Amino acid sequence: MKERRQPETLRLRSLMPALTVNDLAASLAWYRDVLGFIVAEEFRREDRLLGVRMTAGAVDFLLGQDDFAKGRDRKKGVGLRLYAITGQDVDQLAAAIKERGGQLAQEPQDQPWGARDLAVVDPDGFVISISTGVRG
Repeated sequence: MKERRQPETLRLRSLMPALTVNDLAASLAWYRDVLGFIVAEEFRREDRLLGVRMTAGAVDFLLGQDDFAKGRDRKKGVGLRLYAITGQDVDQLAAAIKERGGQLAQEPQDQPWGARDLAVVDPDGFVISISTGVRG
């Protein structure tokens, strides 16, 4: 058994991106109806929906309504790509996304590192790649 280095390095078990969105209802609908996430939890204050936790398999995304305190023209999604790994057939996922009214930013394609992936862009400009992962 290999000994761990000391001091111990950081070891994470999951990652949950929290995305601030311009229109929570539109983003919720897009993640649910186009990509296929389900709503796992809603965050409300005085009956006003402020955020949701969306889930797809073992992955959660948090979506939160922008309060626009930093301005309404603040760009979102710039310089960030979320890379998700799936065991599902990427070509079938691409077809399902299109059937549900979604558009692909990148059609499924093989990558030099052995993965096959597609890309979509959410309503706020966040780019999401969905990949089979590296095949050995």
